[in-house]
Amino acid sequence: MRKRITVSHSAMAVALVLGAMVTPAQSAKAQVEASENDADGAIVVTARRREENLLDVPMAVSAFSGETLTNRGVTNISEIAQAAPSVTIEPSRATNSTLTAFIRGVGQQDPLAGFEPGVAIYIDDIYLARPQGALLDVYDVERVEVLRGPQGSLYGRNAVGGAIKYVTRRLGPDPEFSGRISYGSYDQIDVVAKGSVPIGDSVRIGAAIASLNRDGYGTNFTTGQDNYNKDLIAVRGSLELMPSENIFIRISGDYTDDDSNPVAGYRPFPGAVSGTPVLSNFFSTFAGAATNPSTAGINGQNEVEAGGINGLLEWEASDSVTLKSITAWRKDRTFSVIDFDSLAVDDFDAPVIYRNEQFSQELQLLYQSDKLNGVFGFYYLDAKASNDFDVVLGQLGRAFFGAPLTAFTGGSVDTSAWSIFGDLTYDFTDQFSATIGGRYTEDKRTADIFRASYLGTGSPAFGNATAIQTAVTSDYEASRTFKNFSPRVLVNYKPDDDVNLYASYSRGFKAGSFDPRGSNFSSPEVVNGYEPEILDSFEAGVKTRFGRSYVNIAAFYSDYKDLQVPGSLPIDTDGDGVNDDFVGAVTNAGKATIKGIELEANIEVAPGLTFIANGSLLDPEYKRFIVNGIDVADMRRIQNTPDFQSFLGVNYNTDFIWGGTINFFGSWSHKSSITQFETPVPAIDQPAYDLFDAAVTWTSDDGHWTLAVQGKNLSNEIYRTSGYNFPTLGLENNITVFHGPPRTATFTVGFRF
Repeated sequence: MRKRITVSHSAMAVALVLGAMVTPAQSAKAQVEASENDADGAIVVTARRREENLLDVPMAVSAFSGETLTNRGVTNISEIAQAAPSVTIEPSRATNSTLTAFIRGVGQQDPLAGFEPGVAIYIDDIYLARPQGALLDVYDVERVEVLRGPQGSLYGRNAVGGAIKYVTRRLGPDPEFSGRISYGSYDQIDVVAKGSVPIGDSVRIGAAIASLNRDGYGTNFTTGQDNYNKDLIAVRGSLELMPSENIFIRISGDYTDDDSNPVAGYRPFPGAVSGTPVLSNFFSTFAGAATNPSTAGINGQNEVEAGGINGLLEWEASDSVTLKSITAWRKDRTFSVIDFDSLAVDDFDAPVIYRNEQFSQELQLLYQSDKLNGVFGFYYLDAKASNDFDVVLGQLGRAFFGAPLTAFTGGSVDTSAWSIFGDLTYDFTDQFSATIGGRYTEDKRTADIFRASYLGTGSPAFGNATAIQTAVTSDYEASRTFKNFSPRVLVNYKPDDDVNLYASYSRGFKAGSFDPRGSNFSSPEVVNGYEPEILDSFEAGVKTRFGRSYVNIAAFYSDYKDLQVPGSLPIDTDGDGVNDDFVGAVTNAGKATIKGIELEANIEVAPGLTFIANGSLLDPEYKRFIVNGIDVADMRRIQNTPDFQSFLGVNYNTDFIWGGTINFFGSWSHKSSITQFETPVPAIDQPAYDLFDAAVTWTSDDGHWTLAVQGKNLSNEIYRTSGYNFPTLGLENNITVFHGPPRTATFTVGFRF
């Protein structure tokens, strides 16, 4: 039986009960103008495509304004997972900028082609079809939103679990120039500069550039490189046109180049053959893949390049009707060195190339009147995703065959999808309203997969023309189209201006696809792909406000069918009793239920002094998980989903005795134990842990200068974020673990003119 919530969670349970006694809950499926407050300090949102007080929006969202992120010292979007209920955000294994995100137990662990994220990532309403380069740094942001629960009837791309939206600032009517320079632990040096200028009354141009650099938290004792370092440059530019009072045009582009070193994991066990000892520093490594012949096909290169261009057109056709067009093209390329064994030897090394390209077009019609409000939309996506990688088993091949073994996988999965969606709200009275919405989607997946095994270091695809092919394990092309209609229904009752109660039902859908690692020769069913996911979510919430404070509570129940659970299994391709390759094994787990309660509270106890209390209690559980005809649900866990998490913070803003204002922020966040895969692996899974952060920010009276000191993970907690589990592939017992950042301190000087 699944372990239930224990008494160790009593503090959160008490907080939830007290919050319920004070008043209700927040929930929002929306777009939040978190940087704009009304006269009494409440957040103004456009959740239903029109400006509303957050209290009036009967849905579920966490919103973080640019000012809030600055005061808390947040530098990339993974850090907001400490404060947002039911959210896990982390770098994918062996990467700096590839994103793994889970919301309410729904997400995607593997960044390979064919796997679409369960959590949608947006930049300015542009959906990112792939996770490479999606771990966004916070340097030109108006707000970040975390939308919990299925998204479909209000947004371009359907998302089964939720969405994370990164929203940049629109340009102002006056010339502006701002920036910041930061120096911190591990020789962190960050430089950010932003500027905009109007050209006449109807044209504005702006740009932002960020150079983010840091030495590694550890050392690679084989290559001499830093491990977990950062070397990234990013730029954004935009042109805004206002040819008339009712037309707004924005053309923008962005580019990111991440040249950070390969990230290698920590070995909790010594090398079984080499005898390499366990290191005392959890961030150091002996990984030699970057300089081994195994990655010569990409010259040991580790780089992520990502960018795109998009256009927005808004036309207020009348007082009631606004038309909007959002057009975008994006492309990214990743060269990645993965050292599964984290040893100097080439026991299990992999050079990897990811290539992704996408084009999307969204059309919206927004309608507003006294009683009826809504949005209708059309969305089209054409996305191409491919990955090529070698798996080089050097020691095993030399021991049994006299030469290294290489397994090559080349796969591409293309998506052609379109959908229509709509969402209408009718106000029967000033207190009662109802919403009905829906989305029809057609997703076509086309796969082209080839896998083969070779004797030699590297395959012909990675430049080794002398490699000897020993077997072809997969070679097929396939295509499937998935169709779905997902409804949404909501009722909303506001007994007075400060209390809002709602209940909703919505369906989430994620299309099926093909696993590029599958072997159709040993498992012919691979050519059929795997099935779609369906999630039916029932949610009820109450939101309340008193003065400049609010307490929101949301309770939900999700019925989750045909979960797509990716995994990797070692295989013996030639029947000699030695595992010499691995294959993808995607399981459509029959059924799971995920239920929980979420609290978000901001309490202003005195002018300038605010307490924050956020948290969630979840009960994720597989109900049916069939493997070889046997139901193993009791032995499986929902990935990356702690049963309990909490965030307590205090923010104090006051006048400084020598001029200006000073802001103090401190926080404690806690997460209960996390299972990284569907089957527990004690060496990789993370027990419960706590993080303590603090920041002090001084701002001059004229707002032109800021000075900030920020400390993160002040207790220097060592915590795991992900890992590889291949104890029987290669000879060295290849289990490796990746960790979150250690204690750091940063000093920042900011300016704005």
